[in-house]
Amino acid sequence: MWLKPEEVLLKNALKLWVTEKSNDYFVLQRRRGYGEDSGGLTGLLVGTLDTVLDSTAKVAPFRILHQTPDSQVYWSIACGASLEEISQHWDWLQQNIIRTLSVFDSGEDITSFVQGKIRGLIAEEGTSASDEEDPERFREAVLRFERLFGLPQREKLVTYFSCSYWRGRVPNQGWIYLSTNFLCFYSYMLGNEVKLVYSWDEVSRLDRTSSVLLADSIRVCVRGEDHFFSMLLRLQQTYLIMQQLAEYAIVRFFDRETFKAEHPLANPLHITQRTLEIHARNHHANTLGKICVSENYLCFASQDGSQCHLIIPLWEVFSVELPDRGSRALTVCLRGKRALRFSEVRDFERLAATIRRKCGTAGSPQHFISNPDEEGVMVGQSQAVSTEALMNVFHPHDAENLDPKMLKERMKEQSWQIHFAEYGRGTGMFCTKKTRDLIVRGVPETLRGELWMLFSGAVHDMTSHPGYYGRLLEECMGSSSLACDEIERDLHRSLPEHPAFQSDTGISALRRVLTAYAHRNPKIGYCQAMNILTSVLLLYAKEEEAFWLLVAVCERMLPDYFNRRIIGALVDQAVFEELIREHLTQLTEHMTDLSFFSSVSLSWFLTLFISVLPIESAVNVVDCFFYDGIKAILQLGLAVLDYNMDNLLCCHDDAEAVTVLNRFFDSVTNKDSPLPATVQQASATANDKSIQKVDISDLIKEAYEKYGDIQTEEVENMRKRNKLYVIQTLEDTTKQNVLRVVAQDVKFSAAQLDELYMLFKKQHFVSCYWSVCSPALQNHDPSLPYLDQYQLDQSQFSILFNLLQPWTTHTHVRSLARSALQLLDENGDGLVNFKEFICGLDILYNRSFTEKLKFLFKLHLQPGTLECKILPSSRFFPPAEDHSFSTRLSDSAEDGVIRKCPERGRAKVDLQEYLKQWQEDLQRREENIKDLPRINQVQFIGLTKTLYSVFHGNEEEESLYRAVARVTSLLLRMEEVGRKLQESSPQKTPQSTPTSTAQPETSPTLPTSPETETLAEGEGNQTESPASQQETAPSHSDITPTSTSRPSTPTSSPTGTNSPMLDTPTDTPSSPSAVRDGDWSFSFEQILASLLNEPAVVRFFERAVDTDSLIAHARKNQLKDAH
Repeated sequence: MWLKPEEVLLKNALKLWVTEKSNDYFVLQRRRGYGEDSGGLTGLLVGTLDTVLDSTAKVAPFRILHQTPDSQVYWSIACGASLEEISQHWDWLQQNIIRTLSVFDSGEDITSFVQGKIRGLIAEEGTSASDEEDPERFREAVLRFERLFGLPQREKLVTYFSCSYWRGRVPNQGWIYLSTNFLCFYSYMLGNEVKLVYSWDEVSRLDRTSSVLLADSIRVCVRGEDHFFSMLLRLQQTYLIMQQLAEYAIVRFFDRETFKAEHPLANPLHITQRTLEIHARNHHANTLGKICVSENYLCFASQDGSQCHLIIPLWEVFSVELPDRGSRALTVCLRGKRALRFSEVRDFERLAATIRRKCGTAGSPQHFISNPDEEGVMVGQSQAVSTEALMNVFHPHDAENLDPKMLKERMKEQSWQIHFAEYGRGTGMFCTKKTRDLIVRGVPETLRGELWMLFSGAVHDMTSHPGYYGRLLEECMGSSSLACDEIERDLHRSLPEHPAFQSDTGISALRRVLTAYAHRNPKIGYCQAMNILTSVLLLYAKEEEAFWLLVAVCERMLPDYFNRRIIGALVDQAVFEELIREHLTQLTEHMTDLSFFSSVSLSWFLTLFISVLPIESAVNVVDCFFYDGIKAILQLGLAVLDYNMDNLLCCHDDAEAVTVLNRFFDSVTNKDSPLPATVQQASATANDKSIQKVDISDLIKEAYEKYGDIQTEEVENMRKRNKLYVIQTLEDTTKQNVLRVVAQDVKFSAAQLDELYMLFKKQHFVSCYWSVCSPALQNHDPSLPYLDQYQLDQSQFSILFNLLQPWTTHTHVRSLARSALQLLDENGDGLVNFKEFICGLDILYNRSFTEKLKFLFKLHLQPGTLECKILPSSRFFPPAEDHSFSTRLSDSAEDGVIRKCPERGRAKVDLQEYLKQWQEDLQRREENIKDLPRINQVQFIGLTKTLYSVFHGNEEEESLYRAVARVTSLLLRMEEVGRKLQESSPQKTPQSTPTSTAQPETSPTLPTSPETETLAEGEGNQTESPASQQETAPSHSDITPTSTSRPSTPTSSPTGTNSPMLDTPTDTPSSPSAVRDGDWSFSFEQILASLLNEPAVVRFFERAVDTDSLIAHARKNQLKDAH
């Protein structure tokens, strides 16, 4: 066991201990009296001494000491009762510690590192118990986790381990904390503190690595930077937990199409280490034992999974017996007088009880149809569905044909009949090595549909869902959708050379299957390549069987292949690249960039080689795929490249390589195919005798012989490992496209834009970390244009806007953020995309004083600010002109999701609408300050308050306050002059009386809409003289006209530089008439000209903003503000 490091005086102990092993840093010693020299005098004395001592004082016979070459001090770090036990500790030190210590410069650093590592191992051994067994220790870890990293209390710690983090060539001993949304590490050694906090959705690669310096470590790649963690006591367990958490985050946030609400880990607040282990055990049950039982199946697999496996539907089991308790055996009896015996089964009685219990609940599928009427409907529906495979219709099997190819076909059939007789037929058939050999040789035409159904598991789906396909056809009959339109376009492109798809019979069957599947799974709907695959399925399977085969392929065998982003296919491309590097090193050395093979092989994976091989050869590949899954396609791909190795090495560019591969596929034939020439797809080089032909059976056989050692479990692990990278690569592509568009309109540097985008994206996800069904997740739609894939709602925007705004505004932060969102939200859907957000931020950071002031001016014209300032009782009822926005918000109140605008809510983007909007953006002219509406009394007071809040804390705070007071006083004096001119105008110009007398009835008590203000301003401009534009002598047209009978109110008269009118909003709501009587307004030009005369204000707004510091501050506090 590991010991807390204690100093040992070795000089006086040399006679009691014998050194067995040693190196520069560690010594393994055996106590005299144990082992070989126990018979000597010294050994007898030491042994007697140890025996007569009390048991609590006895010394372990073996120990390990730590020393440094330049020190005489030794430290005891481990002890053991046997040589085997202490050797395990010694080996661990040799593998994980020795090579690491060479990077330290001094002996003190080495000793400090070793002591810290040993203490960490001791503490970790104490954490081996589960939370329930030792809740106090785990509670302490949770408190330490919350204190060190400052994450919200809702963030749940899953587990923690002692490890070393490598910064350059120097290890930092500490603790790694794994929570539901974050990977955290903390170390404090030799005065050096290291703290890491990375969210799982940022991880692009996660794998185990080893090097000369690091014996075995975990590499985590975050935003292109590698981080290495080593010296983990339970490295594999740590790696599996990290892999699960990273995969969970990636799928939940970026791949919503495949994430199910009933996912075992759907609730982030309920994730624990135990639930992760249970989920992994259920997901990979076959790897943990020979027999496993699910809800509907009993499965058996040999130790390596390749010799024999068996899948039994529980509804086929009618009894379970225990014939021999001595051999721990049980017998499973199946319908059809078949019985399977399993012996030496651990917990065989419990297993038998489990099978009996599940057999009682998993009733036979035939019982699902208990209503005779429903059965009749099914029979009636089947008349419209093809009940024969198209190959039987267009090329019936001729039993009397004595053609050599047909004779060979019959021999294949006889071989399969012998196999059925020996290993069973149907759902209870054993799959052995002989089965694989028969598959490699090629499946007979007459058995192909049956075996495809069996090996894919589609037979179980169809049996357990009787009548489902017919009901789907009824539901989608006559319906019209975008998927249906795409299906119609591709119907006649599916195997057009085959007679079956030159007639209405085959086309109609293909249409029904594809339409039914699009109706079943609207998330996938219809994707290109599905038509090619389905047409081949229809050749050898009945229509309903073809439907269930398509379900098995799309939803189980090729997950994520047929969706908008074909993530599954891209993941398998990355796996294929990895296998090329491993098995075809010569090709890897010649072509450093293997992405070419990914692009070329994409069609191989999407269509299972059907699109590149003749149909008579491609079906043999499909045979192998249904038996071995994607592993068969990977093996065949490697075999194709290996076969063409010499030609590929001579290629100078990608075009030559494509030509080589195309020529090879044209040369592939199937010499044993019994299909007539009218059905076979003859290639362009079929009659060219100079080209060497390659038989598909030989190619498949070679693929299994050379690359058959690739394990399915290995492929699944590689899929997991590469899925993180593929999805993060897609996210990086989205980011680069967004930044390329946005960079043209703003003055931020490329690095700053990158950081701001990551903050924007992080804010989108922060609210999703601790919620099962966050509305924000609904706002992420990869099918939308790049700019609209991530959007922030009101609460998310408020937090990020307040973190990044360059000024401190403590008083009315929420109202300003609400107004800013409404100002930046161009289409009024209640969501702000990155371009809208960054353009607003660019004004505050990089634009001129005029632009910044204009932004603040327009903020106070927003309806949200006006409602709160004037009528709190009606704050949720904005002016009639803005009801569209409030209606959308009220409509979304039921489900908590803000509805998107019509063009965003469709399944596909309306390109015409999008192009039109883009054109309008390009043609949008520069906004003229004269076009801005006037700001009324309450809005102006709000603007003044905002300026006071913005100036708070500045070193020139007093001078800034006085400047605002002077400007306010000046504007009010100008307003007073305007009133006097207005009162005298009826006597001088009677023709203006109707306008002035009618105005009080039209001027609103609530803030007017921009349209009304513009109209009022336009009416005033009809009588405006040129001199009225000068702010030093404004005319009555610069002020909102008022009634001639109105007296001047106290709120409208200046009383000094302290601007007491800031108290007005308190009285205004309770006295609407006061607002009407004191109604006045200013134009933006007046305010701008007045503030330009105040140097302190101009200096404040023109001062350069430290963008990098603000971004760093936001990054540090973004998670804290989520509390």
